[in-house]
Amino acid sequence: MQIDIILNFLRDLSANNNREWFVANRERYDAARSIFENISNKLILGIGSFDKPILNVQPKDCLFRIYRDIRFSYDKTPYKTHFGVYIAAHGGRKSEFAGYYLHLDPKGCFLCAGVWQPPPNNLKALRQAVYDNIDELNEIRADKQFKKYFSGFYDEDKLKTIPAGFPKDFPDADLLKLKHYLVEYPIDETMLNSENFCEKLVEIFKIAYPFNQFLNYTIFEQRAKNK
Repeated sequence: MQIDIILNFLRDLSANNNREWFVANRERYDAARSIFENISNKLILGIGSFDKPILNVQPKDCLFRIYRDIRFSYDKTPYKTHFGVYIAAHGGRKSEFAGYYLHLDPKGCFLCAGVWQPPPNNLKALRQAVYDNIDELNEIRADKQFKKYFSGFYDEDKLKTIPAGFPKDFPDADLLKLKHYLVEYPIDETMLNSENFCEKLVEIFKIAYPFNQFLNYTIFEQRAKNK
């Protein structure tokens, strides 16, 4: 399977994370990168069938570099040991909009939808949107298919108390404490080895589309205010 070419390379890179090994195995990296770029292109086309603005981005806009920024890190290993692609309108991986993420890693593969670490002005606006439109968001969360794949929000870095300006008795207070509005789904071996891998990912991303729409409505409004 082509996915195995990617994961085997990343597994060996993890055990040999240095420039000398990488240079000697550059052809393996190029092959793995080419496969991942092809997967990303298929995802763009598939997602674009229901989220039209996605068709305006290219894989090169969405793929993350394998080179780590080690300037301010105690970990001086030069390369990431995973492949990641963030497919979002208006900039791909650099976009402030909610989008679709795929992470391939020998330690665990997963997909995400939503927005990770929005800037403070967007985060404030998103919290307000959640508060003002909680019934709409809860309807999205309660959808049978959505619940099948996404059991809850990514809650790393979550605040311990409800942010200032919101009533403490808000029934869904935990949603206002979030710093990321993101849902994720682990990809198992069966899906990884499927001949319809990309199609299955697109199906799951389509289920997350209403959630992204909910977020992007607010982000678009906030972006217009900042211009």
